[in-house]
Amino acid sequence: MTGAGTARWSYDIRLAIQPVSASRARDFVRHRLGEQELAYLEDDVVLVVSELATNAMVHARTPFRVCLQAFELTLLLEVEDGCQAGPVLVVPRVLDTSGRGLTIVRLLSRDWGVNARADGGKSVWAEFDLS
Repeated sequence: MTGAGTARWSYDIRLAIQPVSASRARDFVRHRLGEQELAYLEDDVVLVVSELATNAMVHARTPFRVCLQAFELTLLLEVEDGCQAGPVLVVPRVLDTSGRGLTIVRLLSRDWGVNARADGGKSVWAEFDLS
């Protein structure tokens, strides 16, 4: 993560493992980006949070937290869950109906990665340029 320094602003939301949680994560991102006059980032960041929230529910199977932070030149999106196992970037076959989420994250963000947390969970993060 290169979002070093002091955050200009930060928002987070905690979500349960419920079918509506991915939608709530998308709405949270739309609302916060709109408040900060960053609507030009909305399409990419909403798609990335949708993929990461879905991964948290399907693979981690724990409640999760979505965090948005703005630094001088960077928007940082993090999705934290309670599972140690990190996501795996795979190359899906043409007719596969899943497995493209991290490829989407990789293509839409400037950078992305995974950090282990002291409590045994992880944080999957993605960075976007604010300029």
